[in-house]
Amino acid sequence: MSDPKCARMLLGAAERDVLTLRNITAGAPDESYGFHLQQAAEKSLKAWLALLGETYPLTHNLETLVNLLAGRDVDVEAHRELTVYTPYAVEFRYGVSTRVPNRSIERPRSPLWRPCLNRFGGT
Repeated sequence: MSDPKCARMLLGAAERDVLTLRNITAGAPDESYGFHLQQAAEKSLKAWLALLGETYPLTHNLETLVNLLAGRDVDVEAHRELTVYTPYAVEFRYGVSTRVPNRSIERPRSPLWRPCLNRFGGT
C-alpha cells in the first residue's frame, strides 16, 4: 500500500540535504559534497518506493534502490548515473567498505521516523 506520509518525511530529509549542498563552500572536501548528494538521492529513491507501496531495504546502495524501482516498471535510466555516489555514503565518510554488510547499522530511533519503520525490510 502506498505510504505518502513516509514519502513526505523522506523527501523533507532529502530537501535538507540539498539545502546543505547549496551551502557547501568551494573549499569543502569532495567527501562532504558527495555524502549529502548521496543522501538526498537515497532518501528520494526510498520516498518513491514508499509511494509505490514497496518495502525498501535498509541500504545506502543507490543501485539496489534504482533496481527496485526498475522492477516496478519505472523508467529509471535517467537516474542510473546517481549510483556512482553510493561509496560516499559509507566508504568515504567512515572508511568502511560498502562491499561488506555493516551489521552495526540500526533502524532510526527518532519518533519522527516511526511512520517509515514499516518500510525497512518488511518489519
